[in-house]
Amino acid sequence: MQPLKIGIGGVRGLVGQTFTPELAAGFAQAFATYLDGGRVLVCRDTRPSGPMVTAAVTAGLLAAGCEVVDLGIVPTPTLQLAVPWLDARGGVAVTAGHNPAGWNALKFVRADGLYLNHVQAEELLDVYHQGEFIKATWDRIARAVARRDDVVAHHLEALARAVDVEAVRARRLRVAVDCTNGACAALVPRWLTALGCDVVAINDDLAAPFPHDPEPRPDTMPQAAAVVRASGADIGFVHDADGERLGLVDETGRALSEELTLALAAAIRLERRAGPVVTNVSTTGAIEAIAARHGAPVVRTPVGQAYISEAILEHGAVIGGEGNGGVAVPEVQATHDSAAAIGLLLEHLATSGRPLSALVAELPALVMTKTHVAVAPDVIYSTLGEFRRAVEDERGVEVDTTDGVKIVWPDGWVHVRASNTESMIRIIAEAGSRARAAALADWARDRLRR
Repeated sequence: MQPLKIGIGGVRGLVGQTFTPELAAGFAQAFATYLDGGRVLVCRDTRPSGPMVTAAVTAGLLAAGCEVVDLGIVPTPTLQLAVPWLDARGGVAVTAGHNPAGWNALKFVRADGLYLNHVQAEELLDVYHQGEFIKATWDRIARAVARRDDVVAHHLEALARAVDVEAVRARRLRVAVDCTNGACAALVPRWLTALGCDVVAINDDLAAPFPHDPEPRPDTMPQAAAVVRASGADIGFVHDADGERLGLVDETGRALSEELTLALAAAIRLERRAGPVVTNVSTTGAIEAIAARHGAPVVRTPVGQAYISEAILEHGAVIGGEGNGGVAVPEVQATHDSAAAIGLLLEHLATSGRPLSALVAELPALVMTKTHVAVAPDVIYSTLGEFRRAVEDERGVEVDTTDGVKIVWPDGWVHVRASNTESMIRIIAEAGSRARAAALADWARDRLRR
């Protein structure tokens, strides 16, 4: 199977197989055509194929008559803040985020700094498949690509406006951070220093390879956990490759599930400001329990950042995000921004005087299992359709088809859906015990195989 994913999250695949310079240039031309030209910002993460893919994207944009501004290696949220600030028509982030180093991707940003929504993404795909792109004449192609080196400083200013910086500085927190040798190495150590933290940084070399999979999960956090224990840090952070997802390590050196990042952020935010919480249908049910303590509604969306962002704006949410470690703090921007999540967490540690482990202990005790089944791209949706037909008459359950198929029992749930980023069907189950969650996942996997 040659993996290539094209959808609401952009286009991604394995470099040298399905993800090629021709594909990148073609999508860049399609995006330029969709925008009808204008200024477009481009950034990338640190994976080895980044320079090649960025060159292909730049060529496609220039060929369509765009003014290209290269931001270099910066987090995707930094680009998203810069798009409206620099009055650009859009942006392209060259990053596969949490995927391994062999992957790369293009993420498309519209003029307000948010990802294309599902309707806009479909329109872009239509332009790409039609293959009728704007072609600038030889005398209208820009002779040079502009560079901007001030976008990280702009991001830092936006972060500082959303956090009680003086309160954090007064505490002099010791913070361990694993930047995964990704784009966050250009931002997060500077942010922590601005907050007056005693920073213990590892894997913060933009020229080095990823030291582990760039997806913050407990099994990718042993280094950070060891650094927290050895340094006596108050908290540890682990990043993905482009600054969207955040993993946490408490002061005892315990690596926390990625599901707890949003749960903790929601608990902290709702203590100070009540309002809607936005998350997707795959995220832990602990969100409802946390929100109920404060009389706050929860809005559930399909999986994907674009859905989260639109729902945050529509409902005036005070916090949003997903169970993959992504958190959106609307005062900074309505999209996942791990540096904004860091500010929220550190402000709470500084002002409450309570350790992270104490806040974790107050969360509902739920257990989640995550697994997947590899499925060829051309049969994913037919397989999901067969699964839905197999379970829709199940007694004593509620079936939710917001995104894939989610089956809810009184004591747990299982969600079966197509991945937005890889050629697989994801199976996520949650219950009050590990045995029950595993049983629900097995139940779903058995019916998928049938």
